[in-house]
Amino acid sequence: MEYRRLGRSGIVVSDICMGTMTFGSQCDEKLSHQICDTAYDAGIDFFDAAELYPVPPSADHFGVTEQIVGRWIKTKPRETVIVATKVTGPGHGWFKPPVRHGKTALDRRQIVQACEDSLRRLDVDYIDLYQTHWPDHGMPYEEVLGVLSDLRDEGKIRTFGASNETAWGMMKACWAADVCELYRYETVQNNFSLINRRCESELAQVCRQENLSLLPYSPLGGGVLTGKYQDGPPPGARFTAYLNGDAERQKRMAQRFVNDRTLETTRRLIEIANDIGTTVTALAVAWSRQHDFVASTIIGATSLEQLDESLAAKDLILDSETLDRIDQIDFEIPNPMTEDGLRRL
Repeated sequence: MEYRRLGRSGIVVSDICMGTMTFGSQCDEKLSHQICDTAYDAGIDFFDAAELYPVPPSADHFGVTEQIVGRWIKTKPRETVIVATKVTGPGHGWFKPPVRHGKTALDRRQIVQACEDSLRRLDVDYIDLYQTHWPDHGMPYEEVLGVLSDLRDEGKIRTFGASNETAWGMMKACWAADVCELYRYETVQNNFSLINRRCESELAQVCRQENLSLLPYSPLGGGVLTGKYQDGPPPGARFTAYLNGDAERQKRMAQRFVNDRTLETTRRLIEIANDIGTTVTALAVAWSRQHDFVASTIIGATSLEQLDESLAAKDLILDSETLDRIDQIDFEIPNPMTEDGLRRL
C-alpha cells in the first residue's frame, strides 16, 4: 500500500480508501465491521462515509452508516484511522435528501448542524476530512468556506474538501479562499473510472496546478467494471433494482452505467485483464491509483470476496503497454456513459 498527502494538508492516507455507503443496507453491522477489519489489516487507514448513507437514501436509514463506522472506530486506536464524512447539500438530479424536509443547502446553520450530528453519530471528537457532498452554486463560496474554516479552527474538523464538484466550482472556491484569506478545499471526490474518464481533462489540470487531490469514487463504474452485468443485470445488484423499479430518475441513472457502450468497454477490458493475469476489478482500481492527481481511490464492497478482488490492486502496477491498450479502447469508445460519446465537463 502506498500513502499520499491530501492536497496541502498534513493528512497522509493510504492510496486506497474504504467506502462505506453499503453499510446498513446491503451490509449488516457484523459484515460491515468484517470489511473494515480486512481493509485495515491490508493497510487501509482511510474510511469514507456521509450523513446521507447508506444508499439508496431513505429517511429511515439516514445516518446509520456513520453509526456503524463509529462503533468500528472504537475498536482501533483513533489516530490510526482517517475518517471522512460529508454534509449533504442540495438535491442533485435523481436524488432528494431525506433530511430537513428535503430543503437542504450549504448555509451556516445546516453545515454546523450536520457536522455536530456526524460527530455525535461517529462518536468522535473530530472528523479528519469533512466534505460537501453536492455543491450549492446558489451560495457564495466565501460563505461555505467561511463556515468550514470556522469548524477547522474549532478543532471539529482537520481539513475539508468537495464532492461532485465541477472544474469551475473548484477554481471559484480556490479564488474565494485566496481573496477572503480562508482555508480552502484540499480534495475533490468525483466519479472517475474506466467508463467515465472525464476527470482527466479540466479537473485534472485544476488538481495539478492548485495542488488539490482527487478522491475517485465508483472506480468500478457502479459494479459494471466487475463484469457482473455482461450477461444481463444480476439479481440483487443496485442497478438491477433501479432498472426494474418505478423511479424514472433512478432508471435513467442506471442506463447511463449499464448500456451497450459500457458493456463493450468492459468486455475489452476483461480481455486485457486476462492477458496480464488479473481480474478486471483489480485492473480498474490499479488504473485509477496510477494517476498523478489521485490521492486515494475509494472502493466499496458488499462481501469479503468483493473486497479481496479490489485489494489485489494494491500491489498491481500497469505497464505502459497495458495502459496503451486501455487508452485505445477509450479512443474507439469515448466516454461510454454518454450516448454521443462527448466528454461532459
